[in-house]
Amino acid sequence: MADPIQTKRRSRKSKFIFLFLLFCLVLVKQGQALYLLIPMDDQQRNHLKAYGIAYWTLEKAIEVKWLLNYRGGSFLIQYAPEIESECVIRGVSVEKIADAKANLILSEISSPSMNQDAVSMQKAPKIAVYSPKNKQPWDDAVTMVLTYAEIKYDLIYDDEIIAGKLKDYDWLHLHHEDFTGQFGKFYANYRNMPWYQEEVRFNEGGAERNGFAKVSEMKRYVAEQIRNYVERGGFLFAMCAATDTYDIALAAHDVDICDVMFDGDPEDPAANQRLDFGPTFAFKDFTLEMNPYIYRFSDIDVTTTRNVPQSQDFFTLFDFSAKWDPIPTMLTQDHQRVIRGFMGQTTAFNTKLIKSNVLIMGENKAAGEARYIHGEQGKGFWTFYGGHDPEDYRHLVGDPPTDLNLYPNSPGYRLILNNVLFPAAKKKKQKT
Repeated sequence: MADPIQTKRRSRKSKFIFLFLLFCLVLVKQGQALYLLIPMDDQQRNHLKAYGIAYWTLEKAIEVKWLLNYRGGSFLIQYAPEIESECVIRGVSVEKIADAKANLILSEISSPSMNQDAVSMQKAPKIAVYSPKNKQPWDDAVTMVLTYAEIKYDLIYDDEIIAGKLKDYDWLHLHHEDFTGQFGKFYANYRNMPWYQEEVRFNEGGAERNGFAKVSEMKRYVAEQIRNYVERGGFLFAMCAATDTYDIALAAHDVDICDVMFDGDPEDPAANQRLDFGPTFAFKDFTLEMNPYIYRFSDIDVTTTRNVPQSQDFFTLFDFSAKWDPIPTMLTQDHQRVIRGFMGQTTAFNTKLIKSNVLIMGENKAAGEARYIHGEQGKGFWTFYGGHDPEDYRHLVGDPPTDLNLYPNSPGYRLILNNVLFPAAKKKKQKT
């Protein structure tokens, strides 16, 4: 007959062994999937929506590590089932990795011999897009890619900036805009079009509402408020004509550069001699195109003078030191280093007219043109990106918007989204 005491002991021992083995199994299971790696190399099915996953995760106050120069600038996130599920829903490639592998990746990245680094992102930046409320016959690459990537943004315009609302945002994009007050210099070709006439009425109404005699005066004031925003620590991103016209407005802060059809009186005949390049972000020594019938603002832009056939229109991203120059490294993360060119009202920048303290991050060296530039202003940062739509070589007024479902891995659009995440990165002091 079995001893009851021995039986009870064996039962307790078996239960203890079972619980111990179960505990070990749980540890093993956890160790197999403690992190999610979102690759950003050629293995990623949807690069653009991957940025949206990173932003969505930051909105939940979950840290995202941006692995600079590791597999195209991948993201590393501590495992959570809802993040993994969201990746599946949005069609984003994701890999479960054990904590040991994650630590090995971070250790390899930290090696002084590797041009890589891990940057911590902890809070989703609040994003504003400077864009008018009236309907315009062109789209905007940034708003399209933000919508496609499912990244939230607010639309603001002159009224909100004049009212001091910029302080509520971490990141500002300048929609396709003319800060000179010349209504895009569309007068020659489109002055009889209803959309152009509505554009003039809309902006003149805004100037009158805000106490300005001319649209050009209101735009210059707005440009100066944006400059103050950047100097206080804001992040500015602009594309196409919003790049050079912004600097032109700053340089012409007390000069009338608009002809009679734009503001009711002639321009200053000595306008080019009276420009002040001190306040500008990127450009110096440029000459304005004063003819109102010519679709060009100045010689900053090379659209009408470049001799680059479409088959040879590419620009190259520079390589930077991830540990010593983390900011330009972040802004140039991509799975391709050579990017197809694309045109716009402002396509690219004449390198001879770029200030010496400006960092060129992408250029067509043979053509003498920069496509992607960056700089610091006070406590903040700005980035200018030439061209209108990275996946539509010559996007004309009235053309339909690009369907980004056809370009989920666009390297040109990735540069925009690098800038969107940039304010989320925990800043490091630059090494000296």
